[in-house]
Amino acid sequence: MSHYQDKTVLVIGLGVSGRAAAELLLRQQAKVVAVDSGDSPGLRESADALRALGAVVKLGVGGVPEGTFDLGVISPGVPLEQPWIQSLIATGLPLIGEMELGYSESKCLSVAITGTDGKTTTTRLVEHMLRAAGRRTIAAGNIGLPLCAVADQTRELDVLVVEASSFQLQSIRFFRPIIAVLTNLAPDHLDRHGTMEAYARAKGRIFENQQPFDWAIVQLEALRQLEAAGVKVPSKCITFSASDPSADLHLDRTLLVSRLTGWEGPLLDMEKCRLKGPHNAENLMAALAVGKTLRLPLEATVQAVQAFESLAHRCEPVREVGGVTYINDSKSTSLHSLMAAIRAVPPASEGRPNIWLIAGGKSKGLDYHDAGPVLAQRVKGALLIGETRERLRAAWSLFTPCSLTGSLLEAVREAARRAVPGDVVLLSPACSSFDQFQNYQHRGDVFRQAVMELADVSNP
Repeated sequence: MSHYQDKTVLVIGLGVSGRAAAELLLRQQAKVVAVDSGDSPGLRESADALRALGAVVKLGVGGVPEGTFDLGVISPGVPLEQPWIQSLIATGLPLIGEMELGYSESKCLSVAITGTDGKTTTTRLVEHMLRAAGRRTIAAGNIGLPLCAVADQTRELDVLVVEASSFQLQSIRFFRPIIAVLTNLAPDHLDRHGTMEAYARAKGRIFENQQPFDWAIVQLEALRQLEAAGVKVPSKCITFSASDPSADLHLDRTLLVSRLTGWEGPLLDMEKCRLKGPHNAENLMAALAVGKTLRLPLEATVQAVQAFESLAHRCEPVREVGGVTYINDSKSTSLHSLMAAIRAVPPASEGRPNIWLIAGGKSKGLDYHDAGPVLAQRVKGALLIGETRERLRAAWSLFTPCSLTGSLLEAVREAARRAVPGDVVLLSPACSSFDQFQNYQHRGDVFRQAVMELADVSNP
């Protein structure tokens, strides 16, 4: 008998995660009441599908519906800080997230990966590496496939690889990965978390339920930030860093080098990998450390990660037009990822700035001044779009020439007009996409299309 059979469960939020949670609960013969504050065509379609399965669905609802509930399940897109959510918690109703619900129904061991940047690349790296070693696995979670959608398949898996966001980790209770990875920590989502310390504590919850025989794989700088925020890691720890040679795994020129007992020496040469840049060196170190803790053969894991290609919208070369290279880094929604992208662009031979940066979008409450020194060294000019363009100009105009543009298409055309052979036009917004686009993928696709139109004009 399911633990949820005949229980009345309130599902809050009907995006991809909320719908997957409601469907899982219905399969478990729970009585589901699902609510969402929105009322879009997509939500209506989801509502109709859930009603056909037996759920009660209410759209356009900004509060607690009438009724008595045994459990609440909240989608990561719904802020816990909303007054009516806090009122619901105050009633004593157990409230968990969709990821926690999916984990509770999973039947295999989990590896979980979080961090400000690099978590999707690292998640895909680990998934690719496990499959290359013959292990049965699926990557789920914040990667776009909810845990609730794959929970029924986990009985057939060796390992479930979970990408976890700070929002998902806020609403866990018993979530416990045997291996937990923290790729890095930098200011992000401060519009939701308020302070960097609160954000770090939310990320640090990935280790909360681990036992002393579990593993934590943590960027060394991020581990120090956790300690400063009062977060303790109870499990065995492996550190990595592209900049600090005291880490267990570190970058020495192009080599990833281990100091771990019994695993000493060079592990991998970045020159032989398709992933480039110090940020990807850390992603590779984290993946290799996961392979070590799972006792995968080093030779097989090295071959697998060497062949791994960069994911779409992450420092993705689109095309060269007229000697100018166009790079799509639409996934960049933080200053940390912006600076990593700039550093990953090969500098001009004479050391001059050679990047035309397209940035801007919806604010996440960040202090944009921090990127100034990097911009001054590498960026010829910034073309700014979206809601934050005035704030970005105020923060960056002392470091590089800034121009306001009305749209991404206009910014691409203006960058093409100004760029000379050898320059790079980099879309790395450092902001979320929701002011002008459906998501970061939509933004990246618009950029790609604009570049292809330039190419068509250049080569009729």
